[in-house]
Amino acid sequence: MTERSTRRATMQDVARLADVSKATVSAVLNSSSDVRDHTRERVMSAIALLNYRAQHAPPRRDSTERAPTLGLVIKEVDNPYYAEVILGAREVAEQSGYTLIVASSEGEHDAERRAVHTLRANGIDGFMLTPVLDETADLAHLFELKRRNIPLVLLERVRGLRASLVDVDNVRASRRAADHLIARGHVRLAHFAGPPYSMHSQERIEGVRLASSAASQIVLTENDIVVAGAHLADGYHAAMSYFDGRPEDRATGITCYNDLVAIGVCRALADLGLRVPADVSVIGFDDIALAEYASVPLTTVRMPKRQMGALAASMLIQQIESHTVLPPRAEMLESEIIERASVARPNENRASVRRAKRA
Repeated sequence: MTERSTRRATMQDVARLADVSKATVSAVLNSSSDVRDHTRERVMSAIALLNYRAQHAPPRRDSTERAPTLGLVIKEVDNPYYAEVILGAREVAEQSGYTLIVASSEGEHDAERRAVHTLRANGIDGFMLTPVLDETADLAHLFELKRRNIPLVLLERVRGLRASLVDVDNVRASRRAADHLIARGHVRLAHFAGPPYSMHSQERIEGVRLASSAASQIVLTENDIVVAGAHLADGYHAAMSYFDGRPEDRATGITCYNDLVAIGVCRALADLGLRVPADVSVIGFDDIALAEYASVPLTTVRMPKRQMGALAASMLIQQIESHTVLPPRAEMLESEIIERASVARPNENRASVRRAKRA
């Protein structure tokens, strides 16, 4: 276990530095409207200067000292992508004497808010979080973490929130996937997009659009940005809808939000009589273990999943153990294309495509 001092700033320290009462500090922390603006600013400055963190008292179960804990809030418990992120974070946490607690929002911002509040109520020392970011998301609980100076590392960017971040340049990575298809002669592309609650989904759409606009002769219409999701069934049903009944007017090169969607797409293509990659090339995203063992091994964008979890945990522990305020830090890791069997040059003979109409 790393060494950590037992002496941290208290509410009394904040009150003394700001020249106010403890009740005033508490009122500021609880967003009371009764505090004057200039007093609030003094208190917030003292909190930042002292790196003070208000903590909920954890439930008392026995006399044993509570082990320090890290919280990781993910979005999809059944997505293998997060399993590797968790393993990376857990390894670093245990090496440093911390326990890792994992919760899943399942893409629901109310569930994410409840998870954050529950973990805080149990005395969590800091958070790693993949935020739910749909148009209706209320992110007040995340801004509350920042206001209370609770250590936080994001695994997906939140606009307007100054917090440490571990991620990959998803626009660049997605553009690289589309360029991979273009370089092999595909001029008709489509992208099977992720859920609306993910900033990564929007970034990956942007990457495909940038690749298409930069290359001559590339066709990518609004109908070729296909709303799918994050799961196997999402890819399957979206592909059945996109390909069925339109054998002449369809893309020959497909990029997908993630590998699960891509594998679902491949299954739908097989059910429709289209071959991967002879008739349609497919690229996934993440490089989960299943991608290599799919019926057609999947070309994909490899995300450094375990490294992301490990780095996020390391950055979070640095924040927790620092007695000075650490400025937000962004670490953008590298992705790479992993070539397997699901990509080939487009089939010039479209006779097989005409036979793909369902009986």
